Amino acid sequence: MDNPPLIRRLFHLAWPVLIVQLTVMANGFIDTLMAGRLSAEDLAAVGIGASIYVTVYITLMSVLLSLMPTVAHLHGAARYAEIGEEVRQAGWLALLLAITAIALLKNPDPLIALARLTPGVETRVRGYLDAAAFGVPAAMAFRLFYGFMAGIGRPRVVMSINLVGLALKVPLNLVFMHGYLGLPAMGGPGCAVASAAIAWTTALIAWSWCARQKDCTDYGLFARNSLPQPARIGALLKLGLPIGGTYLVDVTAFTFMALFIARLGPVMSAAHQIAANLAVVCYMVPLALGSATAVLCGQKLGAGDAAQARHAGLLGLGVGMAVGCAIALGLFLGADRLVALYTTDAILRAAAAPLVAIVAAYHLVDSLQAVAVNVLRGYKKTTVPMIVYAMALWGIGLGGGYVLALTDLFGPARGAAGFWWAATASLAVAGVAVTAYFLKVSQTRLAPQTTKP
Repeated sequence: MDNPPLIRRLFHLAWPVLIVQLTVMANGFIDTLMAGRLSAEDLAAVGIGASIYVTVYITLMSVLLSLMPTVAHLHGAARYAEIGEEVRQAGWLALLLAITAIALLKNPDPLIALARLTPGVETRVRGYLDAAAFGVPAAMAFRLFYGFMAGIGRPRVVMSINLVGLALKVPLNLVFMHGYLGLPAMGGPGCAVASAAIAWTTALIAWSWCARQKDCTDYGLFARNSLPQPARIGALLKLGLPIGGTYLVDVTAFTFMALFIARLGPVMSAAHQIAANLAVVCYMVPLALGSATAVLCGQKLGAGDAAQARHAGLLGLGVGMAVGCAIALGLFLGADRLVALYTTDAILRAAAAPLVAIVAAYHLVDSLQAVAVNVLRGYKKTTVPMIVYAMALWGIGLGGGYVLALTDLFGPARGAAGFWWAATASLAVAGVAVTAYFLKVSQTRLAPQTTKP
């Protein structure tokens, strides 16, 4: 370890982000556990509804991820007065994205038709999406807060507020799912009602806290009102739209995977939901490391130190792969025990355990790509990764998965396992490609420094 301060800074930024991501995913974990105790239909509906919600919300919200590297570069360059204006302009962008998301969630018919759901599951899915739409504006507002705080290197505040939201999740789920306090029992859709209530609570806490903090107001967040400025919003979109495109590829590949697997029946759909939930929870670790590394890279580049930016990127990749190996081993060895946490149904457990074993391999390559693509965002390089992901995840992952899972072109149809193996192969290709691109970009940025007399 030739630069201990940088290593300490990486972990200082990464662990609160990890807690933030885990608290977010813990909500999905709790929903899956509690819906699984109701019925296979409720569990399938929560899984499908969440997949559609994620496709819409994450794709649009990810455009706002352009704020974090923008703030990080300004912070590294000590241009603090410009940060407040960037946040205000991102607020206008967040409003537009929220309106779009609500419209799409209220009209999910094309995606629902693709899944060929049973009437009972379809009713629950529609109820889930209606409730989720109500929480979108608050969720966008909180992501705006997250981008600002992460960019200036203060993710612990976001962590604390997320923990408050997590503490509310189980009691609110019980109230809305089972109909306590005189409310009607909503079943699976009650999970989304609880999540919407939490989104509004955490957004109000976050911005109320920010308005009272002197070190936040020093950035000029509340110095004045700002009308939309096309130039600044355009710059955020130029950086953010490819990020949104990358997430669109990622989440649609995952969503269509869930929708196609739904054709295999509620049991297999529920088994896939268990495997997917574990995969996403584990993904939070490399995602946190990648996010922290992106902030470090952005701040170092803003300060004009390309050598330290490259070192930070390599450090993040190394740590991410080491931790990824450990998690993958745990998934493989503990597949049966992990599935038992989700359900007591013997048939469902037998269907889910083999998928979780495949998730172990999936997580290993997921760790590589998660860190690498985030490092590139710290370098403000987002277009090439989007193209790589489109080719790999849609072509190899979704297309190859459909062939392996639902046709007999290469032998007997492999069902859900075929989709998971194809997804693993697609992430391996994407991870190697974006890592190679980072090495090239970082070396190019370093060249002007190394050639100076």
